[in-house]
Amino acid sequence: MMDPAAADELPGGYDPAVRNDAAHTTAGALVHHGRANADPEVVARLVSLVETEGLDVVAGLWSDSPADTLPGALWRLYVLREWVRRDPETIADRYRLGVAAAPVHDAVAGVADAPGPADVRAVADAVLSGVYSGDLAVALERAAAFCQVLATGAAFDADHLDVLDPAGAVRLTRGAASLVRTAEELGRAAVLWRADRLE
Repeated sequence: MMDPAAADELPGGYDPAVRNDAAHTTAGALVHHGRANADPEVVARLVSLVETEGLDVVAGLWSDSPADTLPGALWRLYVLREWVRRDPETIADRYRLGVAAAPVHDAVAGVADAPGPADVRAVADAVLSGVYSGDLAVALERAAAFCQVLATGAAFDADHLDVLDPAGAVRLTRGAASLVRTAEELGRAAVLWRADRLE
């Protein structure tokens, strides 16, 4: 058995409590600074955080945070925006597939009729801008609705692939389930924010 003092000297990962504190501190600072500042350039810089700092840096800060926390909610919003930014054509296609079956979610998400790649990118930016310059709960609800429509579209897409590419259909079905889960998490975060309990 290793002596406890020697074990403490071994290099390892960050202390989970320190990571948790850093996640909450950085998320709180960004949101409160952004919401206190009316300068659109500041909001634009906060929206494009992943582009300037890199997804790895943001992941290192927030990806381990539970969904019902401010850093966890921000992580989900930034990942969603990054996904839309990297593959707007697929996102627009899936959104168009899902919109007829999820009209209420479409109305909340606020995407243009028959959206193209530029439209879904604009919505992703607008949702994240709302975190800093609007009602954060509304931004979370819009993101949740966006995910619900995308999940519906991905499920329809999986149905079309079922015969041609069964493995691809399974991946899409799992992705749709993950989007539904993300939508539920963002919806819960909105409720917590309104109750002043999203920490």
